[in-house]
Amino acid sequence: MDLLYSPYDFGVQDDPYPVYARLREEAPVYRNDADDIWVLSRHADIADALRDTARFSSRNGLRIEPAFWGPQAERFFSFVAMDPPKHTRMRSLVSRAFTQRRVQALEPRLRELALGHLAPALDGESFDLMGDFAARFPTDVISELVGVPEGDRALVRDLGMAIMYRDEAATGPVTDLPPEALQAIGALVGYYTELTIARSKSRTDDLLSGLLDAAEGEDRLTPEEIVGVLILLVGAGIETTMLLLGNAWHAAWKHPDQRAAALGGRIDDWVNETLRYDPPSQTVARTATEDVELHGVTIPAGGRVLLAVGSGNRDERVFPAADRFDLDRDTSASLAFGGGRHHCLGANLGRLEARVAFQELTAVVADYEIDEAAAKRVHSTNDRGFESLPTRITARR
Repeated sequence: MDLLYSPYDFGVQDDPYPVYARLREEAPVYRNDADDIWVLSRHADIADALRDTARFSSRNGLRIEPAFWGPQAERFFSFVAMDPPKHTRMRSLVSRAFTQRRVQALEPRLRELALGHLAPALDGESFDLMGDFAARFPTDVISELVGVPEGDRALVRDLGMAIMYRDEAATGPVTDLPPEALQAIGALVGYYTELTIARSKSRTDDLLSGLLDAAEGEDRLTPEEIVGVLILLVGAGIETTMLLLGNAWHAAWKHPDQRAAALGGRIDDWVNETLRYDPPSQTVARTATEDVELHGVTIPAGGRVLLAVGSGNRDERVFPAADRFDLDRDTSASLAFGGGRHHCLGANLGRLEARVAFQELTAVVADYEIDEAAAKRVHSTNDRGFESLPTRITARR
């Protein structure tokens, strides 16, 4: 059978791992002419490319859909779609506001938010992990972090969901954003612009105030740059955490021996192995700035390079028995949060959210069963996870 890989293919999105295995062995530098991409699938090659910002640029963004790819990528990805020195300046200023102290101080409030969503969801024998909890909790966490007033959070949640979910009832794979998502982005930009103006007149103890105050000498973030960071948080801070929660829930259910350990309290191991085994972010794009020769293949300057992180995390050269979900595994080499100067700035927040969520879930749930026939996956060129995970629970006595 011919080796065919496209990030737009719904079949690949539903289960990319068999194709990844063939890519690693048969075509570690794979060319797809129709999608105009070069794909790297081995852990070492992906890790090297993530560190090598000189030859693998982020200037055109992280996703290959026409709406995202190109000079306009900064509108969606802020400093993540920049190279030095622009990236260095922006990340440094954002880091002054997005501190570990600010993240850790959120934990008590995160627990309140988790309990607030779980109490009604678990008031019975069944619930939808995604719709009833995983889609709501991270959205409210980001709103809490940013400083969105409680009265506006339903609006922000609805706009975020319109951006993240795409209508797949139409024929064929989705290769661009639908009008509804573009309208939601515009509305969210408008909302965050107004909130930034209001906060500039009256500070509070939140990330938005921190971004307004962040400075290096006379250099400060402009209001437009701040709004760009807030838009980035919709995908980087909400969608990935939402999908991580679902992927962890599903992976543990599929592996009963590991589920027992996870529900027994090994939360950090559960989260870390999920990030390795089935990461929410499967691919990240780069632009080759010069001809790059790898495994006897030349990627030309200007080539669009897709780094298949999900494949790298299943590379047997780094993770023995990589297709096994194993909470005892050393996951320190995982590529789930990227690498190099673009290592995810929100990694600590994402881990904290997942830890709090599963601590509160396992305090109530002794075991569970997923109705896989009714489960529904999201379809995306770079993200992997579920839109719906109907679950029947056995409550702790």
